[in-house]
Amino acid sequence: MLLLQSIPSIRRRLQLFSLAITLSAICTAAFAQQQEPFDIVLANGRVMDPESGLDATRSVGIRGAKIAAISQEPMPGKIVVDVSGLVVAPGFIDLHAHGQSNEANEYQARDGVTTALELESGDAFVAAAFRQRQGKALLNYGFTVSHGRLRPAVIPELQRGHEEVRALRELGERALAKGRAVFRKSRYRELTADQIDALAGHLKAGLDEGALGIGVTHGYYPGATREEIFRVFEAAASWNVPIFTHVRGMGADYMQEVIADAAVTGASIHIVHANSMSLWELPLTLKMVAAAQQRGLDITTETYPYTAASTGIRSTIFDPGWRERLRISYEDIQLQETGERLTADTFDKYRTQGGVVIMHMMKEEWIELAVGTPGVMIASDGMPYAPGAHPRSAGTFSRVLGRYVREKGILTLMDALEKMTLLPAQRLESMAPQMKNKGRLKAGADADITVFDPAEIIDTATFEDDLSFSKGVHHVLVNGVFVVRDEKSVEGALSGRPVLGRYKTVGGTG
Repeated sequence: MLLLQSIPSIRRRLQLFSLAITLSAICTAAFAQQQEPFDIVLANGRVMDPESGLDATRSVGIRGAKIAAISQEPMPGKIVVDVSGLVVAPGFIDLHAHGQSNEANEYQARDGVTTALELESGDAFVAAAFRQRQGKALLNYGFTVSHGRLRPAVIPELQRGHEEVRALRELGERALAKGRAVFRKSRYRELTADQIDALAGHLKAGLDEGALGIGVTHGYYPGATREEIFRVFEAAASWNVPIFTHVRGMGADYMQEVIADAAVTGASIHIVHANSMSLWELPLTLKMVAAAQQRGLDITTETYPYTAASTGIRSTIFDPGWRERLRISYEDIQLQETGERLTADTFDKYRTQGGVVIMHMMKEEWIELAVGTPGVMIASDGMPYAPGAHPRSAGTFSRVLGRYVREKGILTLMDALEKMTLLPAQRLESMAPQMKNKGRLKAGADADITVFDPAEIIDTATFEDDLSFSKGVHHVLVNGVFVVRDEKSVEGALSGRPVLGRYKTVGGTG
């Protein structure tokens, strides 16, 4: 009888013993995993994450292309880099980078950028653009499909030239000169209703190839009627894709066109470089964007921190009447290649020959307003690398952190980082779900990380000299690989990956 009564007790003891063994094994495995060295540890830095608000001394452990852990405790690593006294931030995301080459990307990497996207102008041949950079890109990259560059595809007498550009792109050539020549012939052409319908098919094909939205730069092709732009907005809304737009001209009137189109179609829009699009009407246009947001419209905007703009001298911006429209004159125009300020004679000469110019047409107080306004993102509008290129191509992000955060106190360091990381990532999340893993520092996020000295960081490029690297950016990692280490570029680091768009049509997934 006593033996029978003890059996349940023995069973319970055996169960408890088995449970203890299991828990011990789990704890041992967890401890072993914790002790397994990370590939890279950034130790003892000031970790700043705009999403969570974390601003504290932490170490960041990286395995492969991902952040694996963030901890107050020491972390073992195959490579341990002491970043004491430095800020560890999400890698900067530039929504507006025309320099889609590693030569241009090196300057951006030295400015803290880890993802450089061509979303304003985009590309007419999206698949070819992705193939061109696949496996050999310094930074993460992506494109919109270009509305303006595709207009020649539906104009009969320009279709042959358009196909010639396509053929060159398929061979891996950028074909910039040929593409520009074909585009110039289309700038003043109005499209018929049937041509607009045909153009929509080309736009959708680009989205199928991974475009991150539609680039609508109708400030450069005045032949695009208000009906044409409205119908592009309608199509974008039906496909649930964002539009990145360089509006029709400078000032509030042109902002109102795209805001109105967005309001009545439901399209999601991002207005590029509010500073140079608005000029003296910037306070009004920023109020318009904020009011639209308060009423639930999906409208965002950006700025760059320089008082000069840049574009091609043969663009429609310099059509007759430009001095009155821009409120500047010849001496405010600087030829990029030589740095010379123009006169009436040299303007006419270069207008015929072509070339890139820098336009000194903004006031410092406008830049301070744009940089300091909540929700306005930072983007460079960086031009393709060339001697004497606009300094924004090399110094945009460091300039904000050095001049407008540290020196002028226009905004806090965390607010500035949000404008460079989290907000650009969130702008693209509905179109590119992978962006949910960028712009943040947390376990599971992509290991796109920028480490800088907040007391030292500053831009060094000027309008007078060739591009130069920013100061104070110590380390930059792209997908867990150093592309900048100890303030030096890492040769052969080609860890950039494509950022691909996914969108939903009314009837299903595109």
